[in-house]
Amino acid sequence: MELQQVESSMVRAVGYDETSETLEVVFSSGKIYKYFPVPKKIYDQLLAAESKGSYMQDAVIDCYQYRQIRKRSR
Repeated sequence: MELQQVESSMVRAVGYDETSETLEVVFSSGKIYKYFPVPKKIYDQLLAAESKGSYMQDAVIDCYQYRQIRKRSR
């Protein structure tokens, strides 16, 4: 999955896999989460959102199943 860096104080990068409908999010904390099954329109709206953090809180976090895949070491 290719990640796209975004401008946000909460989110560093996001990526999407259409086949599995998986949204991958790298948070500023270094934590990386995968959310599923996420429709592509949610990913597209996230990329277009003025505030990525607000959109994540409103439309993704606590709305889809997720799992933390790792935390980057500092």
